[in-house]
Amino acid sequence: MSSRHTRVVRGSALVAGLTLVGGLATTAPALAAEQAKLAVPALTGQYDIGTTDLHLVDQARPDPWKPERRRELMVTVTYPADRFADGPRAPWVSPAMGAVVDQGLASEDSLGLPAGSIDWTSAKRRAEVGVPTAPGAPKPVVLFSPGFGGPRETYTALVDDLASRGYVVVSLSHTFESAAVEFPGGRLETALSPEFTPEFMKKALDVRVGDSRFVLDQLAKITRGQNPDAENRPLPRGLGWSLDLSKVGAYGHSYGGFTAGETMVHDRRVDAGINLDGAMATASGNPPGSAYIPGEVTKRGLDRPFMLMGAEGVDETGKPLQHTHRTPEFDRSWADFWANQRGWKRDLLLSGGSTHMAYSDLQTVVPQLGSRVTPEKRVAAIGTIDPRRSLAAQRDYVGAFFDLHLKGRDRHLFDGESPLHPNIDFID
Repeated sequence: MSSRHTRVVRGSALVAGLTLVGGLATTAPALAAEQAKLAVPALTGQYDIGTTDLHLVDQARPDPWKPERRRELMVTVTYPADRFADGPRAPWVSPAMGAVVDQGLASEDSLGLPAGSIDWTSAKRRAEVGVPTAPGAPKPVVLFSPGFGGPRETYTALVDDLASRGYVVVSLSHTFESAAVEFPGGRLETALSPEFTPEFMKKALDVRVGDSRFVLDQLAKITRGQNPDAENRPLPRGLGWSLDLSKVGAYGHSYGGFTAGETMVHDRRVDAGINLDGAMATASGNPPGSAYIPGEVTKRGLDRPFMLMGAEGVDETGKPLQHTHRTPEFDRSWADFWANQRGWKRDLLLSGGSTHMAYSDLQTVVPQLGSRVTPEKRVAAIGTIDPRRSLAAQRDYVGAFFDLHLKGRDRHLFDGESPLHPNIDFID
């Protein structure tokens, strides 16, 4: 299996290498001499945004990874907010999760960045904590699932912007698979050591689908005036009214994109989905002769809209690679899905020097680290594409897709390639 294809399947997200260790460091790292201060990019939608976290416990489901416990999740709900509300800006990551991300970035498989190089306490999202929702009609709901092993906190730039465009975005961390999940009171549940066998990856996928469906059930409770938060913490005013569960989307990066499609197979409440550079098989078939085990979405296709957005990369020999349905030698699952897809479909390529991790917050973080990251590590992480153009293109095409299929608004961005986004190639 090529190194590039391995990353697509595993989707190690911002904390590349972190999930390969059995636990987290228990001693605080020494701080770097000068910490980098991070800023998140401005939002492009018409709405200010609010955010709240929910601690959800599925009393009907034993945790598949730890059957003696009930399955519990942390999710972040980000929503259009009342423009006259005023609340504190949410942290990008908490101090505990900052230490987790630091450990991941210190890995030589990631940036090789000394722990403590980033001042996470100064890094704030554009979202305000717990403020009332925007008045007006209920908003479509979109689930977001991160790459394999990735915390939900590491996709802020893409998630928050979609909320500013008039969506309630619910992002999930998948407990015991995500590198770490922080629960109320500071409890940190870390990932089990992954095996990357077909059986392990299939179990992880099934858990993710179960998580997604359970979250939809809990959102329905909120619309009925109930509060599913395990600690019964107050919900933002108007949250139940703001959820339009007749219009639901799902998207994700890497294994999260596979999760979106597989969830759609099993739950017709999800009307449209996007896969950001994720193979849709629990065993890839690479190298030739090894097992190929496609997902149900790959074998069946869908009768609802679904979009593929791929990235570029290189294999271990330096050969350029493009992730599209037209390159079955690279990813057979996309070719098979494309042949079986019955609903609306598009295949877009983020070109011009992109990488798999360009779909994560790395594209926002790395440029702000300057000389702390070597040129070689920078290229390996986010490629040579202009990160601002990369993010702008992703935000526009993800937003336009859900505008078209959840709001019925055609921005004509899918009519053909646009001079506004020269890094988006239309494959089909």
